[in-house]
Amino acid sequence: MDPRPAAPRAAPAARRRPRPRIWRGAVLALAGAYFLLPLLASFVFTVHVPGQGVSFDAYTQLIGADGFTESLLLSLGLAAATIALSLLLAVPALIAVRIGPPRLRPLVEVLCTLPLVVPPIALVTGITTVLRWGPEHLSRTPFYRTFLAVQDESFPVVLVLAYTVLALPFVHRSLDAGLRAVDVPTLVEASRNCGASWPYTVFRVILPNLRTSLAGAAFLTLALVLGEFTIASLLGFRPFAVWIVSISGSHARMSVAVSLLSLVITWVLLLALSRAGTAHAAAPARKES
Repeated sequence: MDPRPAAPRAAPAARRRPRPRIWRGAVLALAGAYFLLPLLASFVFTVHVPGQGVSFDAYTQLIGADGFTESLLLSLGLAAATIALSLLLAVPALIAVRIGPPRLRPLVEVLCTLPLVVPPIALVTGITTVLRWGPEHLSRTPFYRTFLAVQDESFPVVLVLAYTVLALPFVHRSLDAGLRAVDVPTLVEASRNCGASWPYTVFRVILPNLRTSLAGAAFLTLALVLGEFTIASLLGFRPFAVWIVSISGSHARMSVAVSLLSLVITWVLLLALSRAGTAHAAAPARKES
C-alpha cells in the first residue's frame, strides 16, 4: 500500500446563482403599474385645479367637512365590534370541532362559508323584512325596545350583526388554517392533565399559538367593514363608505381625496395588525432561544 496520504479532492465548483429572469421584473413592473397608476392619477386629480395650478384644498378641507369625523369613527367602531363578535363566535366553535368528533367539521365549514353564496342585496332584504315585521308584532312585548336599540343611528348594532355574517367565511378560513398547524388535542390534553381549567387552556395555551391567524382574521374583517357600502346604504345608515359616496356629487375632488385617505388609513391599520401578529408570534421563539 502506498504510505503517502491521499491528495485532497478538488472542491466542487460553486453553483452559480441563477440570474433573475427578465420576465419576472416585467411582471412585477406591470403589477405595480396596475395598482399605482390609478392611485397616482387620482392624486393628480385632487391636487391639480385647471387654471389655478396645484392646490391641496381638497385635503385641508376634509377635517372640517360635515360628517367626516363622525362617519370615520362609526366605521372604526363597527369594525372593532365586528372583529370581537366574529372571533367570539368562531374561536370556541372551531376549537370544539377540532377537539370533538371529526364528522362535525364539514357541517361547521358549510355553515361558515354559506355567506359567500348569499348576495349582500339578498341579506339586506331579509334584514329589512325582519326589522319591519318586528315592531308590528312585538309592539306590546319587551322585544320592541330591542328592535329600536339595534337600529340606533349613533351605533347601529344591526350592521355589526350583518357584517359578522359577511366576515364569517374569512374568519373561518384564517382560524382553520392556524388550527390545522397546531396539534390542538395534544395541547388540551397536556394542559388538562396538569390541572389547568378550560378557560386557562383556551386563553393561555391555544390562543397564543393562533396569534398570526387571529391577526389575519382581524385584518380581513377590518378591510371588509371599512369598504362595505350596500348593506349600510340600503338600511339608511351613514358609515364612512356611504359618506364618501354621498359627497361625490357636490365635492368630486374631496370625494376622491377622502377615498385615497381611506386607503391609506386601511393600509396603516392592516400593517399595524400584521405587525402585531408577527411580533407576538416571534416572542415565544425568542424566549425559547
